[in-house]
Amino acid sequence: MFENVDALLLARIQFAFTVSFHFIFPAFSIGLASYLAVLEGLWLKTGKRIYLDLFKYWLKIFAIAFAMGVVSGIVMSYQFGTNWSVFSDLAGPVIGPLMAYEVLTAFFLEAGFLGVMLFGMSRVGSKLHYAATCMVALGTFVSAFWILSVNSWMQTPVGFEMGANGQFLPGPSWWDIVFNPSFPYRLVHTVIAAYLTTAFVVGGVGAWHLLRDKSNLHARKMFSMAMWMAAIVAPIQIFAGDMHGLNTLEHQPQKVMAMEGHYQSHPEGAPLILFGIPNSAEKRVDYAIEIPKASSLILKHDLNAPLAGLDTIPDDEEPPVGIVFWSFRIMVMIGFAMLGLGMWSLLARTRRKLYDWSLLHRAALIMAPSGFVAVIAGWITTEVGRQPFVIYNLLRTADAASPLDAPAVGASLLAFVIVYFAVFGVGTWYILRLMSHHPHTGETGVKRGDTGPIRTAGITPGPTQNPGRIGTMPDGKEPE
Repeated sequence: MFENVDALLLARIQFAFTVSFHFIFPAFSIGLASYLAVLEGLWLKTGKRIYLDLFKYWLKIFAIAFAMGVVSGIVMSYQFGTNWSVFSDLAGPVIGPLMAYEVLTAFFLEAGFLGVMLFGMSRVGSKLHYAATCMVALGTFVSAFWILSVNSWMQTPVGFEMGANGQFLPGPSWWDIVFNPSFPYRLVHTVIAAYLTTAFVVGGVGAWHLLRDKSNLHARKMFSMAMWMAAIVAPIQIFAGDMHGLNTLEHQPQKVMAMEGHYQSHPEGAPLILFGIPNSAEKRVDYAIEIPKASSLILKHDLNAPLAGLDTIPDDEEPPVGIVFWSFRIMVMIGFAMLGLGMWSLLARTRRKLYDWSLLHRAALIMAPSGFVAVIAGWITTEVGRQPFVIYNLLRTADAASPLDAPAVGASLLAFVIVYFAVFGVGTWYILRLMSHHPHTGETGVKRGDTGPIRTAGITPGPTQNPGRIGTMPDGKEPE
């Protein structure tokens, strides 16, 4: 079945499939863990039961998403030893310790406090339980810190020495490796993307329930919080993305050339190509719709600034322009759509129609999965734009693969596809089923040994808390 297919291509497809499947779960759980910490903190501060209800509503969903993220991550990591053993051997002295730090810090932190977070509210007290929730949220961020440090080093490798056998060995300072030139920008951009991904899921769920019942206070609260996040954070993300792009132009110029579709150099101002069809054979973008000199303005802050094109790069070092060109545009278009929805919600809020405009709710429902699409598109832009190198300008992807036959790689790829869609498809279906359940007062929690959500008993509010206090306005509406 796979005899006539290149083993390297199959190995790349397999890693792309598993990492893309895996990435959607951390992108959700990173933001959701922080959202849970905010909800529980607001409950402890205000005593309003509505925040506790929403905490328990999303806690069940977080538990499933977190578990699927862990399982998919473990499967993905095995490929370093199977399909990419040469890479593991050459880069292991640098990559291995960073991955170990992720396990020793983030994973142990999450694992140590996750059980308290899920099952301990009635056993350890509200304040200690809140501390556990914060530790889980911190653990998700620390995990992102180390993983993105590894990936960023592969994009902008510094602080290493070359061994006699071609291995990458750590230099005198690990800090140069950890805080490599692209890492701060990639960390900020990715973590904000995770927060926006969660915000639009929460907003979509709130919109779904508002379309069914506009008087549901819990749906109102989650929708309002999500729209605040969209309105405030989406502009920050666009700015962070612009800064990340300028950093990429400095350290990985051919990636930006592919993103912009600049096959040719522009000595007196480069156009911004909005849309078109990249034609790598003819070295041009067909049917291009462009704004003259706008690319120079964005990237160099000067209309007439020159920009180099792919004609300055050897053909065998050019990334696949078509994939990078379109994945970048998908990411940017979704980013501006998020900004638009956030501004729309501000308009509705100022007119006190946030819970009344059905068209806004329908748009939020449509946008619910947009964060997942954006993070995958951004990841494709980052990884495919680095090709043909796995360690930028130092180790080619073709030289990093294991010496395997195509049928062996193809068989494992087919097995991954079947198992992933079966197992994670069921998990995703169950998450959607939990989301379809309308949030209400006395929301059920998670208890050890249960196969489904049941009520968590014995929750004792603190001295300033009143679990029955919902916090409605005199007209019965939740304050915005």
